[in-house]
Amino acid sequence: MDNLKKYNNAFIETFEITEDQLAGLKYQDIAAWDSVGHMGLIAALEDAFDIMMDTDDIIDLSSYEKGKEILAKDEYGVEF
Repeated sequence: MDNLKKYNNAFIETFEITEDQLAGLKYQDIAAWDSVGHMGLIAALEDAFDIMMDTDDIIDLSSYEKGKEILAKDEYGVEF
């Protein structure tokens, strides 16, 4: 499975949404992406990519697009 598929699946499975809902999705746009859902998403991403995210990056992950930007940092090395 490629990295984009892993990334998308983390959102889809955590929030029980469809792939067509991902583009432009932001924190609290949907009821499932609240503070508890956010931590579930972080856990799913950490498991999918075998990483441990920094606290600042966890807080900064405020949208679907921002998450890709964060994971592409050198410290995580995820290529999309």
